[in-house]
Amino acid sequence: MIVACSTLCFSHMPLDEALRRMRDLHFAKADLAIHAAGPHLTPAEVAADVSKIAVRLKAANMPIAAFHLDFGDAPDDVAREQFQAIARLARLMAVPVLTIGAAPRGTEPTAEYARLADLVGLATREGLILTLETRTGTMTEEPVAALELCRAVPGLGLALDPSHWLSAAAAKDDEAPFRYVKHVRLRDSSRKPNEFQVRVGQGEVEFGKIHGQLERSKYDRTLTVDVRDVPNSPFPVEPEVRKLKFLLESMA
Repeated sequence: MIVACSTLCFSHMPLDEALRRMRDLHFAKADLAIHAAGPHLTPAEVAADVSKIAVRLKAANMPIAAFHLDFGDAPDDVAREQFQAIARLARLMAVPVLTIGAAPRGTEPTAEYARLADLVGLATREGLILTLETRTGTMTEEPVAALELCRAVPGLGLALDPSHWLSAAAAKDDEAPFRYVKHVRLRDSSRKPNEFQVRVGQGEVEFGKIHGQLERSKYDRTLTVDVRDVPNSPFPVEPEVRKLKFLLESMA
């Protein structure tokens, strides 16, 4: 396993500077957030000129492990077009993994199955792996539900973010979803209110246990440090990014 860094760890910096900072910190790869409301690239910018974005990213000289996508409230047809453009960019950049969010909790399953099957097909045609982010408030907020989605849509993988599964009792012992994990994003978190992100070592994420589960599932891909650079953070983010990097590298 190699250790990457999310661009969301450096949201206050321009993208080029954020990628340069990751190189300075000796991360092996970047995990690039392409979010409609994000601080760096947006899906609309990529769709407007894929070649221009590819040149810009290649000039940054930082290998990219995955694209983390959020289309905001874009209509389905617009989001699909943007997804196709990002998939072309991923192929040009040799980025193997795309991550999207699941539909909100309570969505009709058959509609979500159809959407995901379509996107898996688009990704596969570009030689990419599509992963679904485990996230509270969506159809992947429980391990069992995430497992059902992966079983229903052949070729779909999971982007594991265990912070969102802390309150799911099954997450502690059920290793079944781990066979579908194709990407991982990590930070330390607590179940307490307003403590989704805490200093490394002060939360309840069992990094060693998660690493063991991944190894037993033959996972050999990327572990992304995803300590978010959020406004009014109660602690400096970069020292925690460094700390988690060293912890993950000691296990990888």
